[in-house]
Amino acid sequence: MRWNEIGEVDCSVARALSVVGDRWTLLVLRDAFLGVRRFEDFRANTGASRPLLTERLATLVEHGVLRRVRYQERPERYEYRLTEKGVGLYPVIVSLLAWGDRWMTGDDGPPVRLRHATCGHTMTPELACPDCGETIDPRDVRPRLRAAPDLDADVAPDLDHDADHDADSRASRATSRARPVNS
Repeated sequence: MRWNEIGEVDCSVARALSVVGDRWTLLVLRDAFLGVRRFEDFRANTGASRPLLTERLATLVEHGVLRRVRYQERPERYEYRLTEKGVGLYPVIVSLLAWGDRWMTGDDGPPVRLRHATCGHTMTPELACPDCGETIDPRDVRPRLRAAPDLDADVAPDLDHDADHDADSRASRATSRARPVNS
């Protein structure tokens, strides 16, 4: 399969990657969530060349992730704003941020901290079940494939399943959920 055909695959991840699946696009989205709106600011922050940035912004506009809004008539200039579809990518960006903070941060610590506007606490967002509120990881979820003959049959992921790790992990997640980090 060629990369330009990935959007035709019957897979939500593959289709999403056909729109946002390269590093430059993710950096543009990062900046959009940080409030960047203008081409030159995206260019300065990402280091992308003009042609590359033009292409990435056009793709995001074409797929309804960003919209172009004219802010100046002469010369005609536009800024780029997140749409509802674009805002839907926020969990992706903050998940990458959390992963990078955990696994890729240098000695100075994370370069960006997220503060919850309502309570004022610095936090790291986590995936949680919308029904019970329990924080989840891949060991806690059983995907159900639409194409499976029995739609109630779970697909058990082949993960390193360690009962001691599961208990420790759940306890650690419950503890971290109960103790927000103050700043």
